Amino acid sequence: MDPRQKQDELILGCLNGDRRAQFEIYHLYSKAMYNICHRMMGNREEAEDVLQNAFVDIFSKIDTFRGEASLGAWIKRIVINSCLNQLKKRKFHFEEADSNLSDIPDLEYTQNFTEEDIVRIKKAIEILPSGYKTVFNLYLLEGYDHAEISEILGISEGASKSQYSRAKQKLHQILTQKSKAI
Repeated sequence: MDPRQKQDELILGCLNGDRRAQFEIYHLYSKAMYNICHRMMGNREEAEDVLQNAFVDIFSKIDTFRGEASLGAWIKRIVINSCLNQLKKRKFHFEEADSNLSDIPDLEYTQNFTEEDIVRIKKAIEILPSGYKTVFNLYLLEGYDHAEISEILGISEGASKSQYSRAKQKLHQILTQKSKAI
């Protein structure tokens, strides 16, 4: 059976209330979706809660899946929206762009990172202020552009660009500190 047929079969099973089909979809996507939740929420417990709530939404809204994108992309959008809804409850704020703001260019890294480097970078991202972290994750890790981020978060495109630039500056500052505390 080809992957498209398998996907259609699983969706049909979910529409008919088949718990095995739901479990299989959960099994196929939960790890990747948990990683998104953890990056956006910043802690395991909240990431798990958001993930579970997102899958409840996914299964209750499966009848709205139209197949215009892949099932994985549709699920990812619901998961990200669930994270954003939870983050909005935290009442973080976004700063508007400063006309004197100097942008740090995106650099091409050619070095291989060690596992220790990757852990340090992840920890540095986790301690970013929430507005910076949200835009950074959406732009760099989830692939949204600034126009999409501004629409999703209800901020200006300039604010999205500013938050991303400031996140890069802060990450650079955190990672280049002499203290290897993270």
